[in-house]
Amino acid sequence: MAGALFWLSGNLDGLVKNAIESYGSSMTQARVSVGSVKLSPTDGRGSVKAFSVGNPPGFKTAYALKVASVEVEIDVASVTQDVVLVRRIAIEAPDVIYEKGDTLTNFDALSNHIVKAVNTNADPSRPSKKLIVELLTIRHAQAQASAAFMNGKTGSVALPDITLKNLGRAKGGISPGELGQEVVSALKTKLSGVASFDRLMKSGGDALNQVGAGIKGLFK
Repeated sequence: MAGALFWLSGNLDGLVKNAIESYGSSMTQARVSVGSVKLSPTDGRGSVKAFSVGNPPGFKTAYALKVASVEVEIDVASVTQDVVLVRRIAIEAPDVIYEKGDTLTNFDALSNHIVKAVNTNADPSRPSKKLIVELLTIRHAQAQASAAFMNGKTGSVALPDITLKNLGRAKGGISPGELGQEVVSALKTKLSGVASFDRLMKSGGDALNQVGAGIKGLFK
């Protein structure tokens, strides 16, 4: 155990950063980037700075989610086990953009890609690390919504806080991909409840009508 902790102390931050970016990008088919990772191998507390998830191809907004800092707390004793116990993940004040394309939203597309990747990589003969997350919170989000006709422009919407508990406990642990799916699904559920694309369509149509009326007025 002491040897593992010594090795982790010098390598953990870079390993986690690279894993999030490469694994996350592959799973979502969108660019996942991380500014830096700082985790303490002694108490398991740390943070992921400048975390962002882009959009899959076909969407016009700049990204799906950006957050300055994600706070984490891991049970260090579980790091060398098959199931890693994550005490807490706190996503504070993320910037979320919910975009409706021609057939589905960006969060639908992200979710579909993650599900496909999880199912493709599911191989019982190759066990990998599993996770149990005791508490995951998303608070004080700044949410925006957009539709195809808005060409990347957005309108603000209110997004309630999200609290998820004991993720993976009933199954004896979940994969990182399944954890990502839980987070995307929770965000998608909340966003679909508060973002009215019909209202966006109406406000967009009203704006176009006003512009049209103004142009007609020039020729009277």
